[in-house]
Amino acid sequence: MAAGLTWRYGDRTLGSLLVGGFVFVFLSMATSIGLVVRGRLPDHHLNAESKDVIRLATAVVGTLSALALGLLIASAKSSYDNAEVEMRTAAARVLLLDRVMAQYGPETDKARQLLRKLIEKRLSRGWTAETTDETSGNAPGEYQDIEAVQADLRSLAPRDAVQHSLQARALEVSGMLAETHWLLVESGKEGLPWAFLTVLVCWLSLLFATFGLQAPANPTVLSILLVCALSVAGAIFLVSDMANPYVGLIRVSDAPLQFAIERLGKP
Repeated sequence: MAAGLTWRYGDRTLGSLLVGGFVFVFLSMATSIGLVVRGRLPDHHLNAESKDVIRLATAVVGTLSALALGLLIASAKSSYDNAEVEMRTAAARVLLLDRVMAQYGPETDKARQLLRKLIEKRLSRGWTAETTDETSGNAPGEYQDIEAVQADLRSLAPRDAVQHSLQARALEVSGMLAETHWLLVESGKEGLPWAFLTVLVCWLSLLFATFGLQAPANPTVLSILLVCALSVAGAIFLVSDMANPYVGLIRVSDAPLQFAIERLGKP
């Protein structure tokens, strides 16, 4: 189980590295194309006036690229922050549900054991949306588990008003946990806005092509351009990795759930 979890983390990280690698290759190729075109153009095509116009056009594309990249980074950071809040909220609700059931009495022992198994399964697979039931291919296993907890809670026969209130509260909190699961499934399908990213890479490629068109082909200039391309590719890698906040190199810590599971089942 741990091996499968490690593979999934590595697979997502590899995917983000490939995205960043492709961006670096595209920008390097665009720079090379600019250098080749520079060597074949007549001198009057690259006189002072022509270079001024190229710089003005490059400034427009550069501004658009900076804004687009900034929006992508802000969106990825927002997704990561929301996922972190979701993790802490889910852990708090799990603890709250367990404590409410503990206050109800020993009749909820089975439901509390099911809840613990649910969280252990989540931790072993990773807190991701990719936890579908392998036999049906479409029914999330964790949702079925929380349904079993709710079924046990509904089958309780409260003896007084206090137990009736605790039963209602436990059902309410378990419903919140089920809602959290479905929100995770929906948010896990979003990922990167690939069309937006494709347009951004095209703008950046055009920008680096104009750099190559104007730059002298000496080792210092080429090294600086390659470092710039690597920096942009690194930013794209971070955006791609943070767009999937529960897996990858940069992921939300499951420490709140680990903290919660240590306290589940206590009297």
